[in-house]
Amino acid sequence: MKRKILTGILLAFVLVIAGILALSIRPEYSKVNYNPADSHNKTDKTISFGTDGKLKILHITDTHLKHNHNLEPTILMVERACDAEKPDIVMLTGDIVLNCDSAEDTKKLINALMNVFDSRNIPVAVTFGNHDSEQGEMSREELMAYYNSFSCSVSVDDGEALTGCGTYNIPVLSSDGKKVKFNLWVFDSGDYDEEGRYSCVQPDQVEWYKKTSDKLKRENGGEAVNSLVFQHIIVGEIYDALMKADSHKSYSYKHLYNEDEYYMFDPDRVNYGTIRETPCPGYANYGQFDAMVEKGDVLAMFTGHDHTNAFGVEYKGIDIVNSLSTRYIGLFHSTQCGYRVIEVDEKDTSAYETRVERMFDNYDFEAVREAKETGDKFTYKMLREFAVKGAVQKFATVAYGKLIEGVTGRQVTYPD
Repeated sequence: MKRKILTGILLAFVLVIAGILALSIRPEYSKVNYNPADSHNKTDKTISFGTDGKLKILHITDTHLKHNHNLEPTILMVERACDAEKPDIVMLTGDIVLNCDSAEDTKKLINALMNVFDSRNIPVAVTFGNHDSEQGEMSREELMAYYNSFSCSVSVDDGEALTGCGTYNIPVLSSDGKKVKFNLWVFDSGDYDEEGRYSCVQPDQVEWYKKTSDKLKRENGGEAVNSLVFQHIIVGEIYDALMKADSHKSYSYKHLYNEDEYYMFDPDRVNYGTIRETPCPGYANYGQFDAMVEKGDVLAMFTGHDHTNAFGVEYKGIDIVNSLSTRYIGLFHSTQCGYRVIEVDEKDTSAYETRVERMFDNYDFEAVREAKETGDKFTYKMLREFAVKGAVQKFATVAYGKLIEGVTGRQVTYPD
């Protein structure tokens, strides 16, 4: 009886807190009826290192925008990320919007997100995930055409030349604009295979990569052009980069396709970040990663798909990196929502720096106070939710990590 009373009290407490922190949704938020044809912005689609010799990339993935669900708070987070980071380019790596039953509704969701970048003249590159076109009215090709109607889009529809839609590369020019100094690869990693398992980059896309890499090398005087890769689904080699465990543990995760295998960080490799769920690569493997090892031009591969994973592991000279989902996901999930920043210095393109910014960690009570003073009730309530839940989550996350490390001697989190 006492347990039921305590459970009831706890439930009531949670409901009260949830009510206090409930969001006020403003229907006009983020210009959901925005028409890209009305834009007078002229975003420069030539990507180059800045006058300071730096390239800053904002990696946003898995926003999963949906009407009357997470649209307004997610767009607010993306806006604040853009304003805080001021990136040179944004990479959107799939599962961007819920493809609705009507093209008009789908376009409104795209409008809300793309207007953030268009209004700030930030170039955006798009590729797709497994959810973008699995249902709803619009095909991948139709979605890409609509993204490309925004002046800020630097995306490419490869047409019938390659499997999928949205496999291309973006040359990055030197700060003086005289030569290609770096390169960004974008791959459509597909959705599902015939058996309903996750897909992967296909053989024709791998061959395209090899030929394009060779072409860039020839044009660069025989020297490989250093590059980064962006796609939705992680490569199968992630399991080679991790360490196999003998059983399930608090810091190990089951292989997606082999139920009796568990994997964890290998302490003898370069690791950073956190694994919170099983990595989910495609079932097949057509040699994409091996081709990149062979060509020697890829520093790292950045993916989304696995929403709560924010880690990087080095394997055969390439970093396999996963980024957090950039979407509002509700009560007490503060450490599992954020974005990634990648920075490259023109003086040494053989290296890069990256960091994860978790949304709830970014907004302290000073930001809440400032929002309140502006009179913007929506932003005030949103940031208050971030700050309160963030404080709880940060404490719980640190305590959990220390507990596991103290009991088992294993790290569950490496510095981001």
